Amino acid sequence: MTHEIKQLFHLASQWQQHGRKSVLVTVVALDGSSYRRPGVRMLINDNDDVFGAVSGGCVEKEIQLQAQSVLKTNIPKVMTYDGRLRLGCEGILYILIEPLHLSDELLETFNMVLKNRSAFKTESYYTSIVTESESLGTEIVLDGKRFSLRSEFKPSDKEKMECFTQTFPPLFQLYIFGAEHDAVQLSLAASNLGWEVTIVADPNESKTLDYFTGAAHLITPTFEQLNTSEIDEQTAVILMTHSFNKDVQYLMALKDVSPAYFGLLGSVHRRERILGKFLEYHPETDTEFLEQIYGPAGINIGAESPAEIAISVLAEVLSVVRKKTPMPLREKIGNIHV
Repeated sequence: MTHEIKQLFHLASQWQQHGRKSVLVTVVALDGSSYRRPGVRMLINDNDDVFGAVSGGCVEKEIQLQAQSVLKTNIPKVMTYDGRLRLGCEGILYILIEPLHLSDELLETFNMVLKNRSAFKTESYYTSIVTESESLGTEIVLDGKRFSLRSEFKPSDKEKMECFTQTFPPLFQLYIFGAEHDAVQLSLAASNLGWEVTIVADPNESKTLDYFTGAAHLITPTFEQLNTSEIDEQTAVILMTHSFNKDVQYLMALKDVSPAYFGLLGSVHRRERILGKFLEYHPETDTEFLEQIYGPAGINIGAESPAEIAISVLAEVLSVVRKKTPMPLREKIGNIHV
């Protein structure tokens, strides 16, 4: 996921600046079931510091042991982990462990791609047998340019290797329209999911960004000055000002956007009043815009407190974005991740 690789690159860059060597660990293939799917990653440095995990905890110690030879020799390796022989995962993990060194150009381009909200991809070359080889490794494609995750890697035997390709969309972002206490809880919960949170508050709002734990931005435009150009298909929008008039005015300012999720906090009665007032100003509005609005926002889990309501709302956002119908997993037939 995009926020995870962003965190990994940021930390790896810090380790590099302090003279630490590190390896990148990537699950590149899976036979059977596992806690996480291929594409999950973790970092290990030569001080035995670890960031991230690739399972629920059953394989990480073995990975740390296997990583020591890569840190010493700078030669990548593929290891496997058969969870069927243990009490953990029930599948076979194929794991690529490779030296990681991020060039200045790679980091600069990576940050630009994130800022421009562009997609990018990685290509990890590996074999399905346990081996050590200079031919193993990962390239990242940013803005049409290819970068190796270590300077020595030149994939010359691509046709002989298996390739795990992963595409990363722009960072998922959440626009919260409102600045009350429940916005703080929603911001915190969303940031824990790795989402980039923007708080949109009234121009007269006295609170600062620090008040909204986890938020990346606090903006205070007038309704007329609101810039909606960055609200895209990787964005969720929640109206929760607790002001009828403000919600109506924000709704009018947002009438031309098509986010991944558009939520309106409050009761069914309040929703109908807001939409009714909105239509008085914009009777020509396409019904498709109105039908995309989830109100009351959230799924029915009996949420009462602001923290519980935040979980309810974010669960609905995930279900809409992932195109899944919320249900108890014990009632699901087949694999969890299908």
